[in-house]
Amino acid sequence: MKVGLFVTCLVDLMRPRIGFSALALLEAAGCEVLVPSTQTCCGQPGYNSGDRTAAIALARKLVSEFAGCEYVVVPSGSCAGMIRTHYPELLSAIPEDEQATFLAVAARTYELTDFLVNICHWQMPESPSQPQQAAKSVTYHDSCAGLRELNVKTQPRQLLAQVPNVSLTEMAECEQCCGFGGTFALKFGEISAHIAERKCENITASGAAAVVLGDLGCMLSIEGRLRRRGDLNTEVLHIAELVAQALPNPPMQK
Repeated sequence: MKVGLFVTCLVDLMRPRIGFSALALLEAAGCEVLVPSTQTCCGQPGYNSGDRTAAIALARKLVSEFAGCEYVVVPSGSCAGMIRTHYPELLSAIPEDEQATFLAVAARTYELTDFLVNICHWQMPESPSQPQQAAKSVTYHDSCAGLRELNVKTQPRQLLAQVPNVSLTEMAECEQCCGFGGTFALKFGEISAHIAERKCENITASGAAAVVLGDLGCMLSIEGRLRRRGDLNTEVLHIAELVAQALPNPPMQK
């Protein structure tokens, strides 16, 4: 199947190895992956801030770039939620001859773990020649948009269950916000910091060596707060990074 990988602007700018990991997982699942070089932002910051003109312009650009793909896959519940859930809300400002394409692209858009589990029916490839990873205990943070807009809950846990030597310990309040919320963290910094502090307390209390999640925005919020608390040891990993490292030919960390 022909899959378009929407990398997201945060991944492109802040942690491109998430994009390479997502690409490796999709290819391991047998997908032909297209990564349009002109892709930028899904329009969510403008949409959330009330700048519908900017949001619509970016949405039309994205739709034109991915219209030829059977599926659009995003390593972010937040951006996937914007495309799948909120693009249809923009139709009133879209010419009628474009609306069908908008709806089709939105309906074919999936968050990465949801796509791997429910469309590709992911099974971890065997790698008998690869040294096993050291045992790692992890806990999982459910990002707000993926959980509440796309029902991403069991999918990442099903992937984690297939990673050798990884054990999952659920933290308290795993479904509670990390404090990022896009522009929320900028507009309400003190509230955001308080929410992030509570999340980090729960991560620490879990005793896990790493916290795994599916949104880079949440990763930045959590990792930043952990380091400010003096925790230099707890890893903060995107689930694509962790799962991809168990592949027979894992991607290079960049």
